[in-house]
Amino acid sequence: MLFKPGPAYSALVFIASLFYLIPAQAALPRSAGDKELPSLAPMLDEVTPAVVNIATEGRVRTRQNPLFADPFFRRFFNMPDRPVERKTQSLGSGVIVDAERGLVLTNNHVIANAVQVTVTLRDGRHFDAEIVGTDPATDVAVIKVPAEDLVDISVSDSDDLRVGDFVVAIGNPFGLGQTVTSGIVSALSRSGLGIEGYEDFIQTDASINPGNSGGALVNLGGELVGINTAIFSRSGGNIGIGFAIPINLALQIMEQLLDNGMVERGFIGVQVQDLNPDLAEAFGIKNQKGAIVNSVMTDSPAEKAGLQPGDIITSINAKSVKTAGDVRNHIGLLLVGEEVRFEILRNGKKKELKTRVTAGKEWSASQGVGNPRLEGVTLGDIEENHPHYGKLKGIIIVEIQRGTRAWSAGLRKGDIITSVNHKSVPDLQSFLKLVDKGEDALLLRVIRGNAAAFLVIK
Repeated sequence: MLFKPGPAYSALVFIASLFYLIPAQAALPRSAGDKELPSLAPMLDEVTPAVVNIATEGRVRTRQNPLFADPFFRRFFNMPDRPVERKTQSLGSGVIVDAERGLVLTNNHVIANAVQVTVTLRDGRHFDAEIVGTDPATDVAVIKVPAEDLVDISVSDSDDLRVGDFVVAIGNPFGLGQTVTSGIVSALSRSGLGIEGYEDFIQTDASINPGNSGGALVNLGGELVGINTAIFSRSGGNIGIGFAIPINLALQIMEQLLDNGMVERGFIGVQVQDLNPDLAEAFGIKNQKGAIVNSVMTDSPAEKAGLQPGDIITSINAKSVKTAGDVRNHIGLLLVGEEVRFEILRNGKKKELKTRVTAGKEWSASQGVGNPRLEGVTLGDIEENHPHYGKLKGIIIVEIQRGTRAWSAGLRKGDIITSVNHKSVPDLQSFLKLVDKGEDALLLRVIRGNAAAFLVIK
C-alpha cells in the first residue's frame, strides 16, 4: 500500500523543519513581537517570601498492653523497659499574615503534638516558633516567629471567590522546597467530608500534596484567599480534588486565638436532622433541601427567635441549607453575639426569624452547680462532631482541674457520664437537676473510649 502525503503531513514537516532550524541552546521566547507572554512569575516573586516551611518534632504516647506496665510482670518475664512515648517529625507549610507581629497561619494537624516548631523562610533563615493557639475543629493554628525583616501577604475577601476563578497553591510538598501549582476554584462551601469538625472548604483542582498543608492558596492578583488543608484521594496522591480553608474563616479563628487563647463556638440551642425523601413527602415539600428542627432547648436563642420543632430551615444568613451539617457549620462558625437570620418553612409557608448566637452550651460546675463534689469540672452536651454523638445519651467532661475531688475520684477530660445515682442523664439539664439534689455521694456511670465504669465522688 502506497502512502500519499496530504496537507496535514506537509504542515507537520514544515513545523518540524522550524524546530530543526532553532539552535540547540535557544530558549522559548518570553515575548511574541512587542508583547510579553503571560506569566505568573512576577506575582510569585512578590508572594512566595511570605510562604514558609514548617518542621516539627513532637512526642506521642504509645499504646501498650496494661500488663507491660506491671513491674511484677516485667520482672517475672525479664522484659526490658519500653518507652511510653515516641518521637514524631513532620513537614508542612505556613503563611506570614502579619510581618510586624510575626504571625504565621498554618494547619493544626501540621503542628499537632509538637514540642518544637522550626520555621524556614525562603531566604534560608530559620526561627524557633511559638505556638499561639490551635483550633482542631477547623484545623487552623497560629504560630509566632521573631519579626525580623519578614514579608507578609496581601489578603483578599474569600467571600468574593467564584467557581471558575483561577488560583495558585504554594507550599512545600514532600519537603522538596517551595512548589507552585495552579488550577481553578472547583466548588465553594464544601462540607460533610468528614475531614474536620467544622467544614466550609474551597475546593480546587490545583495540586495539593503532603507538605502543602498550611500553605497559601492565592488568586492571580497574589492575594491570599485560603489556607491549603487536605486532598481527597483513595491512593494518597493528588487526583485534582483539594481543599482549602477560606481566609475569612482562618483570620476570624486567628483573632479569637489571639484575644482569648481559644475559640468560642456559636450556639442557638436547636437540634436538626436531614430532610430525606420520605420526610419531604410527609411534610408536603417538593424540594428536598433543608434541615428539620426536631428539638429546641428551653430559654435558648432558638426558642426566643420563635423556632419550633417541625420547622424546616432552608437558609441561614442568606446561605442555603441543604443538610443538618450545614446548620451546624453556619452556626458554629459565627462569632458569639453575631446576628443570625433564618429562612424557614412552616406548614408550607415561608417565614423569616432572627436571633443572636451565644457561647456554646457548657456549664461550669463551680459556677452553675451547687454540689461541691463537682467543683473545678466543666460539663457540656455531646456535640455533633463527637464519635459518640447519636450513639450515647449523656454529658461530656469538657475540662477538669487536677487535684479536685472529681479528679481524685478518677474523672477525666473526655469522659461521658450516662447516669447519676442509677438515674440516666440524657442531657445537661437533667444532670444539673440530679446533682443539685442533696449532698450525698455521687455514683457516676462513666464511658471512656470503649469501656464503661462506675465512679464515686464523696
